[in-house]
Amino acid sequence: MRVSTEYSPSSRGSKMPNKLEITLPSDREIRITRAFDAPRNLVWDAHTKPELVRRWLLGPPGWEMPVCRIDLRVGGEYRYEWEDKGRNKKMGMGGTFTEVVKPERIGSKEKFDDDWTGGETLASQVFTEKSGKTTSVMTVLYASKEARDGAAASGMTDGMEAGYQRLDDVLASLG
Repeated sequence: MRVSTEYSPSSRGSKMPNKLEITLPSDREIRITRAFDAPRNLVWDAHTKPELVRRWLLGPPGWEMPVCRIDLRVGGEYRYEWEDKGRNKKMGMGGTFTEVVKPERIGSKEKFDDDWTGGETLASQVFTEKSGKTTSVMTVLYASKEARDGAAASGMTDGMEAGYQRLDDVLASLG
């Protein structure tokens, strides 16, 4: 199954944005592909340095990230906590890195505090660069088809694209 969504341009002007593409390559996987107009080393840094992650990995408007810890090494742990003070909502997740190959790929085991994903998931993210443009392909393996389907139906891609639009702006400010 393939789902493509194109969003309106971000605050960077009338340039057409990159497309978020969601595929379901197996009964238990979701694959999220998105291109960024930046070199791979900048996209890598924006995914692995807490001071940059806090600027974009926020989901819909109104959310903040008061906790962002990243111990970027195999066996190292990470922890993200978000809150929307206006609606008195909180969300958290954490995990352990299973693979770190700078600036090519990251693998991890992860779990949300309010487990709506059916238990621990396995995530891998691969970054490839061509002509100064980087493509990120994230694949998440869920415990079951039902857990994958629940995640796919959750609207998570809207929050991801809101974050990726902010990431476009962060990358532009770094480049």
